[in-house]
Amino acid sequence: MAGATGTRVFSGRARINYLSTMRFDEEFLAAIESVGDDVEVRQVSVSSAEEIDDEVWAQVDVLHTGSVVCHPSRAPRLRWVQVDTSGVDHLRSEPLWDSDIPITTIGGVSPVPLAEYVMWAVLGTAHRLPALLETRERRRWPGPDERWARMLPAPVRGATLGILGYGRIGREIGRLGRVFGMDVLAVRRTPGSPARAADHYDPSAELQPSADAPVQVFGPDGLHEVLGRSDYLVVVLPLTEQTAGMLDAQALGALKDSAVIINVARGGIVDEDALRAALRSGRVRAAVLDVFADEPLAPDDPWWDEPNVLVTPHVSGLAPAYAEQVLEIVSQNLRRLREGRSLLNVVDRTLGY
Repeated sequence: MAGATGTRVFSGRARINYLSTMRFDEEFLAAIESVGDDVEVRQVSVSSAEEIDDEVWAQVDVLHTGSVVCHPSRAPRLRWVQVDTSGVDHLRSEPLWDSDIPITTIGGVSPVPLAEYVMWAVLGTAHRLPALLETRERRRWPGPDERWARMLPAPVRGATLGILGYGRIGREIGRLGRVFGMDVLAVRRTPGSPARAADHYDPSAELQPSADAPVQVFGPDGLHEVLGRSDYLVVVLPLTEQTAGMLDAQALGALKDSAVIINVARGGIVDEDALRAALRSGRVRAAVLDVFADEPLAPDDPWWDEPNVLVTPHVSGLAPAYAEQVLEIVSQNLRRLREGRSLLNVVDRTLGY
């Protein structure tokens, strides 16, 4: 039996075989199984789809994974893939992408901690954290001249915060920016204030600014205006064919010399060579980079030693309540699958996220 969304409705004696390639504890798995007496849970620790036998794939109805996906032909019963990430750029080259099997994300789990990371980056660069860390490493107390020259804070109140990507995460970043007295500009795919979609998981919705909050939202044609006005530019876009390399040398050239770039999205959105050149020439004052085109960074990668750059190892999205919120997403979607209703956080393959 099929529901209006094309998802299969499980009822009667039918089983829903849920396979996880993640590392969840027994309590998490038991909670998944408790969604219904027709849910059967299995977890395997593998790094590739080839490590899972065809007999196992043939029985899978729901796959919960990071990046381990098989060719759809190996899993004829597969009705839904839950990825344990917010982005899906790593799946676009997989045969799964070209199928009609729904893919859902854990979008909505990280907006609050990620937005707090961004404000830490704003405050850290405003108060010259790179220079302060250098002083600590040298174990030398700077003299008055050096303190005034290198450690005088930049004002945050009244500064302009530009946000590239104004979805759930971008809105929470904007809310915190307003709390600090910043002027907030945002760029999103369609201009105007975003509607809160009922088909997206958003536990922080009650914290979001109202529709008339003083945030200027532009469409893509407003990108260069936002670049030119921003003191702090936050990249929180999904990596798609349209956004790959968006911040190239020309775009970076539109920034103020005093601008700070904070990238918590994907490394491929920023031309890293162009950013390094802009930093070294003084065209960009500082950067806080949590993501890179190639991860993990090699020990000899020049980013580690770049002055005025704070490097963090892709931690901005780590959420203290991660397991509980992921469980909520998966449990809700299992119930929806059983009832033939549309799933939460379904990826729009046309948009790429």
